[in-house]
Amino acid sequence: MDANLYYTVFLTVVTIMTAVISSKYSSYPDSRFALRRTASRGALILTVAMALFIGLRPLSYLFTDMYNYHMLYYHAFGQPYSFNPDSENIFFDNILHYLASERYDLDLFFLLIAAIYFGGIFIAMKKLFPRDTLYAVVIYLGAFSTFSYATNGIKAGAAASIFLCAIAYRRQLPACIMFLIASLGFHHSMIMPIVAFAICHFYSEPKKYLSLWIICLIIAACHITFFQELFGSMANDQGAGYLIKDKAISNWGYYAGFRFDFALYSAAPIVLGYWLITNCGYRSKTYNFIYSLYTLTNAVWLLCMYASFTNRIAYLSWLMLPIALTYPFFDSCFRPRQYRLANTVARCHLGFTLAMTIVYYGFLKALF
Repeated sequence: MDANLYYTVFLTVVTIMTAVISSKYSSYPDSRFALRRTASRGALILTVAMALFIGLRPLSYLFTDMYNYHMLYYHAFGQPYSFNPDSENIFFDNILHYLASERYDLDLFFLLIAAIYFGGIFIAMKKLFPRDTLYAVVIYLGAFSTFSYATNGIKAGAAASIFLCAIAYRRQLPACIMFLIASLGFHHSMIMPIVAFAICHFYSEPKKYLSLWIICLIIAACHITFFQELFGSMANDQGAGYLIKDKAISNWGYYAGFRFDFALYSAAPIVLGYWLITNCGYRSKTYNFIYSLYTLTNAVWLLCMYASFTNRIAYLSWLMLPIALTYPFFDSCFRPRQYRLANTVARCHLGFTLAMTIVYYGFLKALF
């Protein structure tokens, strides 16, 4: 398939599945929450299909970093391999160099990373949404950043997917720690979410984190970059490069400034969650943790909003956004006709992605 068609096909499939599944859910009674059986066969089939579809994509500059990994892979192709414990991303880098040294086809490498990415999403959704795994996976696929980190920032995407598994298995501490270590081994940027994970594990009070988030939003709106520069001074060269504001990078198409669109997108689960907790009386220790973790990591992004690669920093919280947005609606029944409200949230979530893709990055970019 032509590389130009990949994102269109991906969004079309996700949109159709969202429409079909949401229509089905609109007829479900609230009594369905009493069901304990799991249903994940459809989600598994979709996961395998997505891994094959994305993993076997053609080599193209449209997928940006794909060419960088292509050059790195063939630079190490057939070269002697020994495990390097000093690699910047110990698991990802060693996997790449091992496969290249053994002369495996490049397609196998991309297929393996796609399998880790979509497989991690499936494992996390199956654990967090046992009754509604298929719908949860489809909703996650409709997120603004899902396709990008499946085809471009694949190293960060795989790390994020593994991190989702750590969230899902938070109460099984050995498995949780294993996933956290693996996540960091795939991408060093996961250190920030992991630190936030530890903080929220011991203290998860949504209202306190909401207050912190509002303070950070005000700091961002006032264009105060003190914290961004502070974080940059503590990071390594690559991390500092993400945080600096460079005119040359702006010429690559990155917009460094106050991102109303990103802030609005980020705020959706925070505002909705606060309303569910205070107005609807929703209570859940798991959700308190998810809400607190998402809000804390997103607050850190707000402090770094003016960075050149602000979207990459935002992704450290956005990787949790679909879960933070929808978890309460599939957890327990706390209001009448709850599935209809869940459908509305799912459609609006996908609608933002479609609007950003078609209107913002489509018509408006073409005009201006």
